[in-house]
Amino acid sequence: METSLHSTNLTEDELDALATTTDAANAHHIHLPGPSLWPILLNVAIIVTIAGLLFIPANPWISIIAAPFVLIGILGWALEDPMAPQYDESTNINPNLSSQDVLDMAQAIVEHTVTVSSTAYSVHPVTVEIDAVEGEMVTLALYGKVELETQRETVEAELRKLPNITDVRNYIVAEDTIQLAAEARLDSLMAKGKLDSSSNITVLVENYILHLYGDVTSKETRAMLEREMLGLPGVRVVVNHIGLNKDIPGNLGRTRNK
Repeated sequence: METSLHSTNLTEDELDALATTTDAANAHHIHLPGPSLWPILLNVAIIVTIAGLLFIPANPWISIIAAPFVLIGILGWALEDPMAPQYDESTNINPNLSSQDVLDMAQAIVEHTVTVSSTAYSVHPVTVEIDAVEGEMVTLALYGKVELETQRETVEAELRKLPNITDVRNYIVAEDTIQLAAEARLDSLMAKGKLDSSSNITVLVENYILHLYGDVTSKETRAMLEREMLGLPGVRVVVNHIGLNKDIPGNLGRTRNK
């Protein structure tokens, strides 16, 4: 077997590699096991069992009751992972949860908050997706529609309580918010004098379809109202009933889609 030294000179690359290996070894830290309650339980069970046998022989039931806890303590301590990362309540970070675990928890909260515990049952689907993942931290995104702004705010607040959540991007559209925005747009148009020749102009939002009612004197004003309402966030369809008699069946109005 050849054991002779082939080279007595170390190249610069070899020295750098040796230094890197040494630094990595020095940088290695010893990780101690995490805290555990199993040793305490085991010690108490052993003490009670022995004390019952030695000092209270007339009442063996004490040792009989404590003996199974000795076995439980041994099994629990043996099966516990001492190197498992611990949940930090102060930072609300749980390294034991994967991004999929967080998503499953978020979906359950959305389902319960929007359709079960909310003040108004939502017939529209709300979905939650993972928008970004950075290590253990997750950013969620909410999509869909609800009837009330309170539902939109509540579901976001509940998701922010979950562990490992960095941010919640809420793209849910609330139906009552659209109604308020449409009424505010009408008030703005009236204040600017663009609806001086109009009367009884009202709006109604149902299932995210905005309906316009009232009377105007020109087609230009009627078309302007359509454009203004269609430009509101969350509005996808405008049905213009202006100038039509709502009591006559078949007068469905003009429909415009965004």
